[in-house]
Amino acid sequence: MRVFLAVDIEGIAGVVHGEEGSKGNPEYERARRLMTAETNAVIEGIFHADPDSRVTVSDTHGPYRNIIPEDLDERATLSRGKPRMYGMMHGIDHGFDAAMLIGVHGRAGTGQSVLSHTFTGTILDVRLNSQPLGELGLNSAIAGAYDVPVLLVAGDQSVEQEARELLGEHVITVPVKESYAHLASESVHPRVAQRYLREAAEMAVRERPPVPPFKVRAPVETEVELARPVLADLAELIDDVERVDGRTVRFTRKDMPSTYRVLRLITVLCSTPV
Repeated sequence: MRVFLAVDIEGIAGVVHGEEGSKGNPEYERARRLMTAETNAVIEGIFHADPDSRVTVSDTHGPYRNIIPEDLDERATLSRGKPRMYGMMHGIDHGFDAAMLIGVHGRAGTGQSVLSHTFTGTILDVRLNSQPLGELGLNSAIAGAYDVPVLLVAGDQSVEQEARELLGEHVITVPVKESYAHLASESVHPRVAQRYLREAAEMAVRERPPVPPFKVRAPVETEVELARPVLADLAELIDDVERVDGRTVRFTRKDMPSTYRVLRLITVLCSTPV
């Protein structure tokens, strides 16, 4: 079984604050070790179920350079660094049987979800064909465009609910913490989270739950609501992106891969100092 494993940091057990996702402080160094350990737990579960598996790990937080390479299970390969054509999901078009998303956080605007956002704090909402989607939905959609189902999702309780609503009742979810607010949660011990993830990954590979690939109807009409009008100014520099109002832009693309690439470009533009 060939598995694409995308790993973010905000949904890792014990992580509750932006400092833990920002380089240059001890909180971050601890969080990246926890992130690496959860990743290894999933890898271990995959290979326990199928020793012939092939696993690609995609580091998806911030600069995409968080997982500690020398501490990663040597049976997996690691995709890190940016820019990457499909950002968090780069390489998903290379023929995978399944995807697993761990360390996931809620979409922008989710109340009781630690560090909820969509790609960046300056994107307030993303709507595909009028359906609001966060990173979980957008990443599942780009996987679905290449017929790859998401079998396992881990994060807090809001992520568990979002996964079931988007992907159906058969998706395997691992809630490693219960968020109380944007910067507060009650988490299981990291070793307990790792055990849950190991068992869930093994189950996903052994049982192959009937989770259909998440498909978005094409052509895809996308609206992006931004935090400041100047960010909408920048987004309008992209061909065929139109202004809806002071902070919202709209564009239509032929399919999900081309839509995802424009969203990645808008995310980059949102990082421009203005």
